Amino acid sequence: MLFNLLAPFADDFQVFNLFRYLTFRTGGAMMTALFLSFLFGPRVINWLKSQQGAGQPIRTDGPETHLAKAGTPTMGGFLILLALCLSTLLWADLTNAYVWIVMLVTVGFGAVGFADDYLKLSKRDTRGLPGKAKLLCEIVIAGIAGWLAMTIADPSLATGLAVPFLKNVLIPLGLLFVPFAIFVMVGASNAVNLTDGLDGLAIVPVMIAAACFGFIAYLSGNAVFANYLQINFVPGTGELAVFCGALVGASLGFLWYNAPPAMVFMGDTGSLAVGGALGAISIVTKHELVLAIIGGLFVLETVSVIVQVVSFKLTGKRVFAMAPLHHHFEKKGWAEQTIVIRFWIIASILAVIGLATLKLR
Repeated sequence: MLFNLLAPFADDFQVFNLFRYLTFRTGGAMMTALFLSFLFGPRVINWLKSQQGAGQPIRTDGPETHLAKAGTPTMGGFLILLALCLSTLLWADLTNAYVWIVMLVTVGFGAVGFADDYLKLSKRDTRGLPGKAKLLCEIVIAGIAGWLAMTIADPSLATGLAVPFLKNVLIPLGLLFVPFAIFVMVGASNAVNLTDGLDGLAIVPVMIAAACFGFIAYLSGNAVFANYLQINFVPGTGELAVFCGALVGASLGFLWYNAPPAMVFMGDTGSLAVGGALGAISIVTKHELVLAIIGGLFVLETVSVIVQVVSFKLTGKRVFAMAPLHHHFEKKGWAEQTIVIRFWIIASILAVIGLATLKLR
């Protein structure tokens, strides 16, 4: 909004020229989201406590240490969405279609997560929204976003899949692009959801991935940098750096309240929303496979669940003491803070590897 209001006056008032720079607006979005998190955080948490009473239902078959977290409110993802959306609307170019596509996925998936969290609280049951209903809603939202992204993009890129480490390789997916886009967005969303099981565990890798994709969006939307790095130039995607900056700021603000011991849980309201946002950004910037590297921790957690389920159904035996993977280490006696920090380290290493794909081609 500030860009649309003030940038036109840049020739008359030099100070307004700042709003033409993506880097300035990205920094502004990050700081604004952080400020809004601090401003509204205590109010949101107190309101959630007053509405939820006993807080998020705790799984009885989970690690015993989680029973001590009874009474902690959930739906903290609402704070992330509030700070993220307000900051993005304030600092982004609102005529950019890609911004609205990513916002559609973020808010849409957040609404699905909200319904899931609400049912868990109202029924005092950890199951929440039926799995098929939740998946169907996510598929519809992701399908619309994937179709819009395909129609807006340059025809030479619209249905292409870029391959990391390789120059000028774009696999044409044709009619399979939209199903592929759905798979990426829904997969990323639920992968973050599976990872969100310990205080602070998911939000820091989300923040790391958002920072990486803010950088990727900036480069992909700049013809000079894209040509130099020999990555696909996607006009207009640079504006998503502002969204990513807002996501980093909102994540930092949420971490303030989610750091052990957590004052509030993200819930599906937040995990589905931010995961879907990362998936949507990767689709738009043509870095879908890079997301699997940068978000490798989320992939690892998801794979651990798949392996556990398949192994138990085929052999009757479990590979892990408990899935997702972070619960396995809890069962093995690792302290929660140890697991969280070591997983953060893994996420940081994977982010560096993912960014290396921009140059190693």
